[in-house]
Amino acid sequence: MIDPLETRDPAPAAAAAAGAGSGPVAALGVAVAQFAPGREPAVNLAAMRALAETAVGRGARLVVFPEYSSFFEPVLGPSFVAAAEPVDGPFVAALAALAVELGVHVVAGMLEATDDPSRFFNTLVAVDPAGELVAKYRKLHLYDAFGDRESDWVRPGAVEEPETFEVAGLRVGLQTCYDIRFPEVTRRLVDAGAELVLVPAEWVRGPLKEQHWRTLLTARALENTVYVAAADHAPPVGVGNSMVVDPMGVELVTIGETTDVAVAWVLSERLTAVRARNPSLALRRFAVVPR
Repeated sequence: MIDPLETRDPAPAAAAAAGAGSGPVAALGVAVAQFAPGREPAVNLAAMRALAETAVGRGARLVVFPEYSSFFEPVLGPSFVAAAEPVDGPFVAALAALAVELGVHVVAGMLEATDDPSRFFNTLVAVDPAGELVAKYRKLHLYDAFGDRESDWVRPGAVEEPETFEVAGLRVGLQTCYDIRFPEVTRRLVDAGAELVLVPAEWVRGPLKEQHWRTLLTARALENTVYVAAADHAPPVGVGNSMVVDPMGVELVTIGETTDVAVAWVLSERLTAVRARNPSLALRRFAVVPR
């Protein structure tokens, strides 16, 4: 028997349990796919296909790509607005076709067109193995920090009830990059039932920024006793270090600075055991409300 509080890969144990007649451990393979998107959506999609195929080959059933996967340049400007498209446009259609072909859930960041000719939504989309759009998320907190002004070009998402979706019995929520500096965003997702929080990002490099990235992701996992899977851009603009963190703050997998895929096994049993040992969600005395 596996101690639910151990962090080793459950896949071999699951096979052993199945062979012993006790039924397999319910493990979900979650992949974080790290690359550096560029100006050509077709080139980005080709890179995403290759990474997704690798992820599926390693056992993933959910593949998470970075923020701005559809289009990216180092400096925000009019080209981003020009590259924006609706969620029923060609980029999401290509993601849906890939999800159907590989039989996986796919999550990625895109530039969503708005009725404002000068700004776009920084949007995440989740498509299922049937090719259906099962959730979307528009970035709430824009990166007006460290000398940048994302709000000059991006319209913030409205504060609405979180959209979540289910994979292998686990409830999944979405948030974007700079949002992880605001603990209440993750807490609202957990209040909506999320057990796995996905964080596509373009975490810009700079002094102490890698430390901030690791600390914040770990904190969000620990304080909410949830899994966090974060996919960042590879350098030179992003810090890289895409990772999956478990409810006790353990980095199950981490990618360094390269373009690559890492797969972690997410267990509902692990969540249950951690929350029994650390019932912080049940003990809290404050709720999250919009300002």
